[in-house]
Amino acid sequence: MGRIVSKGDIINIVRKGQKEGKTFAATNGCFDILHIGHVRYLQKTKSFADYSIVMLNSDKSVKMLKGESRPINCEQDRAEMLTALSCVDYVVLFEEKSPAKLLEKIKPDIYTKGADYTLETLPEKDIVLKNNIKVEFIEFVQGKSTTNIIKKINN
Repeated sequence: MGRIVSKGDIINIVRKGQKEGKTFAATNGCFDILHIGHVRYLQKTKSFADYSIVMLNSDKSVKMLKGESRPINCEQDRAEMLTALSCVDYVVLFEEKSPAKLLEKIKPDIYTKGADYTLETLPEKDIVLKNNIKVEFIEFVQGKSTTNIIKKINN
């Protein structure tokens, strides 16, 4: 079972682990209504390293990205659900729109992003290049999204 950790703790965990030869893969997202697309994405993220880190958008951050009606589930519930997955080792919350500052502090070995991005369109491109972080792009599960679930509930 994973753990919810502070920004300071995750930085220390990663530094110590990397000194011991362990690898870390990080990703980010809102993970508002957990669905099979999320689970497969997180399983794939974990497959790249010894440990996986989810940089989770806080409620404030989700509102900035998705609008006032989101998130559906509060940050504490979303974080706890993620830590219940065997493929998630650590969850750390961030308040900004982008995980860029946190990514630069954590410096994982691998950063995963959805395949709707390329290295050229990746908002964190400068950070991953500067810090020699390998990027893996993961295909989405067709038709599976929180937005689609919300639309279905509302119809």
